[in-house]
Amino acid sequence: MRIALLQSSGRPGSVVENLKVLGEAAGRAAAAGAGLLIAPEMFLTGYAIGDDIARLAEPADGDSADAVAEIAQRHGLAVAYGYPERSGEVVLNSAQLVSADGTRLANYRKTHLFGCFERDHFTPGEQPVVQAELDGVRVGIMICYDVEFPENVRAHALAGTDLLVVPTAQMHPFQFVAESMIPVRAFENQMYVAYVNRVGREGEFEFVGLSTLAGPDGVARTRAGREEDLVLADVDPALVAASREANPYLTDRRPGLYASLV
Repeated sequence: MRIALLQSSGRPGSVVENLKVLGEAAGRAAAAGAGLLIAPEMFLTGYAIGDDIARLAEPADGDSADAVAEIAQRHGLAVAYGYPERSGEVVLNSAQLVSADGTRLANYRKTHLFGCFERDHFTPGEQPVVQAELDGVRVGIMICYDVEFPENVRAHALAGTDLLVVPTAQMHPFQFVAESMIPVRAFENQMYVAYVNRVGREGEFEFVGLSTLAGPDGVARTRAGREEDLVLADVDPALVAASREANPYLTDRRPGLYASLV
């Protein structure tokens, strides 16, 4: 399965403009043979938009979700995107996966909030492993800071995730996460990890780009630079199976020794 990573901060504060950016990227990705387009964390609204986060937050099945479903159907590819989700009185930092026929397949709520900014604006989610089947690939979802906790990614590995989709708002000076940690996470858990970042300055933050798809062998299949970009790479289920057969990390685990972790 070919996937496309949309490295962009869109137009912070404008859902309408960000849907246009997403639609244009979906057209380019589909023309290049992609079956899945992944957009960054909080893509629909922008990240550093303060109290507008609560104002622009929508339910998982709201108008913006319908608009993304229409984009997916029109271009014939699945779409994963970040957005602020309103659920009753709370707002969550969420990411949703929509199939090529417009069906909402999975919705994930960020479980580990980073810094005062996120803790001031969001309620953390409570479900660490969210998955869906897509073209024979078991896709899991996390958001940014979540992937920096090894227990989180290992839980996905044990649940059989083949491709971990990680919409991200990774900022300076933490670019080592994209450069070094993501390939290691992919290798130690025997999966693909798609890490899709915002880019450029937004409010008080400077997003570093460097979006990447790392394979279960720890090799980056593609890596964007520091500008807006759309990069593509392939996810090969046969490589995942062969790599799991050759790498004994998961089978050599001794869970009885790890009680102190919890």
